Amino acid sequence: MSLHLVPVRSRDARAYCAMWHRHHPPPVGQIFAIGAADDTGVLRGVAIVGRRVARHLDDGQTLEVTRTATDGTQNANSLLYGAAWRAAKALGYTRLITYTQAGETGASLHAAGWRVIAQRPPTPGWSRPSRPRDSHGTDHIARTLWEVA
Repeated sequence: MSLHLVPVRSRDARAYCAMWHRHHPPPVGQIFAIGAADDTGVLRGVAIVGRRVARHLDDGQTLEVTRTATDGTQNANSLLYGAAWRAAKALGYTRLITYTQAGETGASLHAAGWRVIAQRPPTPGWSRPSRPRDSHGTDHIARTLWEVA
């Protein structure tokens, strides 16, 4: 099966993530989304790219792949990560980052030319006494920070 890139509307990318992403709900916002479709036009994966989730690190030149989700189609994630970087560059951004959780190999990122730049320790979550937040089940999990530039 061969794959090709397709445009995806925000609501469709969010719906696809809600159906196929293993451990996170769809992100709230985005700058753009990209889809991977097969020869019959069936959507096999999406990538959602937005501003840095950590707002204090938003330098105006860096975007973050906040979600990728696929139905398991081989090479869909690598295609999406590569396309996300080409699109971000075309928009004038100089850096693209993403995170993987402990236990995820990052094979798709390696295949798309990304590199590990940091290992982040587990965090207690987003909730603080001054701003309580619900847990999404991903607290206390170490992460790997990746970039392509």
